[in-house]
Amino acid sequence: MQSFFAAYTWDNLRYLLQGLWVTVEVSVVSILFSFILGTLLGVARYVKIKYFSAIVGFVIDLIRNLPLLLILFFTYFALPDIGIRLPVIPAAIVAMTVFESAMLAEIVRSGINAVPVGQMEAARSNGLSYTQAMTKIIMPQAFKKMIPPIVSQFISLVKDTSLATIILLPELTYHAQIIYGQNINYMIPMFVALAALYFIVNYALSIASRVIDRRMSRAPR
Repeated sequence: MQSFFAAYTWDNLRYLLQGLWVTVEVSVVSILFSFILGTLLGVARYVKIKYFSAIVGFVIDLIRNLPLLLILFFTYFALPDIGIRLPVIPAAIVAMTVFESAMLAEIVRSGINAVPVGQMEAARSNGLSYTQAMTKIIMPQAFKKMIPPIVSQFISLVKDTSLATIILLPELTYHAQIIYGQNINYMIPMFVALAALYFIVNYALSIASRVIDRRMSRAPR
């Protein structure tokens, strides 16, 4: 038990928090980019633009059926062969943005499909253009339905940052590995610390989603 708590020195905790900061940084940037790109891709697939929507659908299905680890490998190790060399943090952000955008695109498309068709017909009959109907009527209703699956996907993204240790991203799991690599007795304490820190971040996301959901539910219609 003494060796268990000995792992939690100030230097080790500070080192873990440095890794947590990188995890949060990569996650937040990836979430922002993937939300924007995923929404655009989801709408593009929904509106069924000739040829373009089919191409977008194929790319989305292709990426969704690839493991994130493979995309990380490709972004960091393969892109330099064609002249695109990214530092480790931007490479992780690009890989996760690409992967999560494909996942979110399907959530967005499903959310839009869940809105009754009559909503679009009513909006158009009241003189709104298709774009106005989508942005003012359809998308606000769709986003209300999308909040739980979107937040669940974001939580998965935070956890998936640990996969980026394979390209030596200095995030939380990588820092924990460095600590217990120097003292094998610290392995279990570091696993406990990892579980606690990931839980805190992801539970905060869950609470935020419930707050947003309640506020949107009370919003005037």
